[in-house]
Amino acid sequence: MTSPNITELASVVLEVEAHVAQGGWNQPAKVYALADTADLLAREPSLAPHIGDAPPGSLTPVEQEPLPVGRLDEVLASIYWPPEVLGCVLVTELVVLPPSAEQEAPYDEREIELWATNHPERQDVRLAVAVTRAGEHASCLRRRNDESEVVLDPDLADNLIDGLFATFR
Repeated sequence: MTSPNITELASVVLEVEAHVAQGGWNQPAKVYALADTADLLAREPSLAPHIGDAPPGSLTPVEQEPLPVGRLDEVLASIYWPPEVLGCVLVTELVVLPPSAEQEAPYDEREIELWATNHPERQDVRLAVAVTRAGEHASCLRRRNDESEVVLDPDLADNLIDGLFATFR
């Protein structure tokens, strides 16, 4: 899956999204810590058969406990990573609407989710966003109605990128 023009972080975000995709749709948001593979193997040699040979500087995603129920921005604000965690990946499912739908949106925040869920132009997507302590970020998106295509774009979700960067402050 890795090609010369795809960064290590982009490769990891694609790998994590593909892993989550194996479980199908309607999954809760998941978060993964990113560890330096060499450091991880030094601390946990028993993982070597599962990880295999990894080039220097490679990152290994480590799935974390399920996220608590709540608004994603509030949940992210409660996360803090220890120094050995070099980055993280968040995978979540969202409902996306065309910009024209914004004019029809209800004002009451409690009604928006139900309205969006029932909107005829809605698109269900799975979004994977990764950031590192060093300031890198990558993201990819898969549409439910076209699961064969994964769009890799670093700037798919600026608010989530900012929220994930904040977990390292």
